[in-house]
Formats: sequence, structure tokens, C-alpha cells
Amino acid sequence: MAPGRPERRATLAVVAHEAGVSMATVSKVVNGRADVAPATRARIERLLVQHRYVPVGARRTTTSALVDVVFNALDSPWAIEILRGVTAALGEASTQAVVSSMPDPADIGWPRRLLLAGRNGLIVVTSDLTERHRTELATAGLPLVVIDPVDLPGADVASVGTTNWAGGLAATEHLISLGHRRIAAISGPPQLLCSRARLDGYRAAIDQHGIRVDQGLIRHGDFHHEGGFVQALSLLDCEEPPTAVFAGSDQQAFGVIEAARVRGLRVPQDLSVVGFDDLPVARWASPPLTTVRQPLADMGRMAARMVLRIAAGSRLDSNRVELATGLVVRESTAPPPRRSSPRRSPAGGQQPARGPQPSADTPKTPEQQAAAPGGPSSDAAGTTTPPMRGSA
Repeated sequence: MAPGRPERRATLAVVAHEAGVSMATVSKVVNGRADVAPATRARIERLLVQHRYVPVGARRTTTSALVDVVFNALDSPWAIEILRGVTAALGEASTQAVVSSMPDPADIGWPRRLLLAGRNGLIVVTSDLTERHRTELATAGLPLVVIDPVDLPGADVASVGTTNWAGGLAATEHLISLGHRRIAAISGPPQLLCSRARLDGYRAAIDQHGIRVDQGLIRHGDFHHEGGFVQALSLLDCEEPPTAVFAGSDQQAFGVIEAARVRGLRVPQDLSVVGFDDLPVARWASPPLTTVRQPLADMGRMAARMVLRIAAGSRLDSNRVELATGLVVRESTAPPPRRSSPRRSPAGGQQPARGPQPSADTPKTPEQQAAAPGGPSSDAAGTTTPPMRGSA
């Protein structure tokens, strides 16, 4: 092929010849017919992807480019913020976003279907691409950018993330600066790179200040409200419960706040809570949530611009981009309570904090004396302490 000349797509005859089958068999695979042996189908589909074969009738006539945006699940404000940034940047380039869900790992025909649909690029959000999918997407020449990769991507895969380790460090440093020492962490799923990085930042801050890392205070949730709620209930029922919780996401932080309410604790007077994300709802929570801001919409914008550059044949300055996180202090954190741990109610829950309770040596008010059995109180020696002057 001459330099600078666009590569021609293979014809049906070329694919059939390399697969060692008839053109009719290839046509059956292209048209989704079931009467082809699985091994033969797999061989033909690999060649279709390799040669970027697109049937003439399936080629789009519209001038608008399309980029597929793939989520594991579009079920959280976090995902919506990412999508908002992607669509904004694509719209600036007269490109449309097509939202879809991650295919089954065994679905080897997925890259070919993207080509048949005329996709110009692919953005995958916190999804685990199989090695086979990565290879076939690369072979097909589909531009790919991964947002918040599940694991450290290869050097040849473009990705966008944030400084998760620094965010975990900043959240924990903030709690330590307030005087907390029993600080729990509820991270996300341990297989996710971002979860591990945030937790490593938490551990680094604890270790830096010479505080012993209590493994019993480290839990893993699911980045959702329910995960934070369940793990926080377990933590608050410990013999020595934490005075602060660093949650790996805002949604988990909301679950922690709900668990504190159920146990009769106040945030931040009895329990400080820090989240991670700075979702739009964080400022409207009760109390407004202290959290680590990661620029979700900016991550989406960056990924969209990167995939468009790759599609245009331009070289990226760097295949790995990390945007800065930052601590946003609101009203869900405060110095720890004076007592060492929240008191338990008779039912096994936690009692809300009260004001200072009078000791045996504290003079009682006239009202307290009047309410005591038998009127005036008795001291340890059995003598009667007369009412204070001026009392009724």
C-alpha cells in the first residue's frame, strides 16, 4: 500500500478465500444466519474484523459521525456526569454518542457489529475489556479510549482517570487534622484500580502520622448507597467504633450517614464522613457532604476529544491522562467527640450524644432535688444534704 493512501476494505471474496469457505458461507455469517458451524463462524468473524469488512448496504450515508459509549450500567449519578461531559465534547465536533452496555466476554462478534454500524470510535467506562476484545478492536482499527480503567491498561491503550491515590490521601489527612485517630475506610470493589488507589492513599496518610492501621476498620462496598449503609452499620457496632469514615464514593457516604441516623448518631457531632466524587447532590445533602472532587464531566470531555483525535489520525501527547482531584470541605466533618466511642443503647444501637452529665460531686439544681426520690439527696456517709439556699 502506498504511503498516505487509505487502506481498501476487503471484499466478500477475499474473506471467503482466506477462510477457506464459499462466499455463500461468509454471506450467511454477515447476515446473522444460524446454519454455520461455530468454529467456522468464529474464523470468518475474525477475518471480517481483521479486514474491517462492511457490507455496501450497511454503510451509513449520514454525514454525522458516531461514537459508542459503553457502560457496565447506567444506574448512578456518577455515570450521568461522565456521559454529560462526553456528549458535550462530541457535540462540539458534530458527532453523536450512542450509549450501550458492555457485551458478554464470550461475544466475539461485538467489534464486527460496531464496524457494521459505522462507529467512528469507542469509549469504554469502568468496564473490563477482555484481551480478545482489545485485540479485535485494535485489529479492526476502531479508536478506543477507556475512562477509569478497571486495571492498569497497556501502554497502547488510551485512558483517562483521576489522581485517586492523592484523593484518598487528602481525605484522610483532613480527618487526621481534625483530631480523628480511629478512621474507617469503606472502599469500592477491590478488583477496581480506582478502589485500590484510594485505599492506598488512606493507608499512606495513616502510616505517615504514625497511626496503627486497624484492618478491622477497612471494608469494601460496591460504590452504591446500600454498600455504604451495610458496611457502616457493621463498623458502628464494633466494640471500638470509628469516629470518622472515609467512603470511596459519595453514594457510599450517603449510606454511611443513613447508618449513623439509624444508630442514633449525629453527623458530624458523633461521626465525621468524607465521600469521593463531589456529585451535584453532595452540596444538598444533610449535612452538606465533605468530599473529594473528581472532575467527572471533564473526564468525559477529555475521553471524547482523545477518541476524536485518534479517529482523525492524530497522535496523542500521552496515552494516559490523569486529572487532578481536590478536597471540598463542607459540613459533614468536625473534631471527634470527647468520649472514646459512641455509647450503645439497650437495644444494641447507639444513643445520640448528650450534653455534659452531672457527676456525683456536681451540685444539683432545685428542680433536680425536687424530682429526686425523697426530696433532698443523700451523700455516701448517709447524711442528708440540705437544699441549697433559695430553693423551694
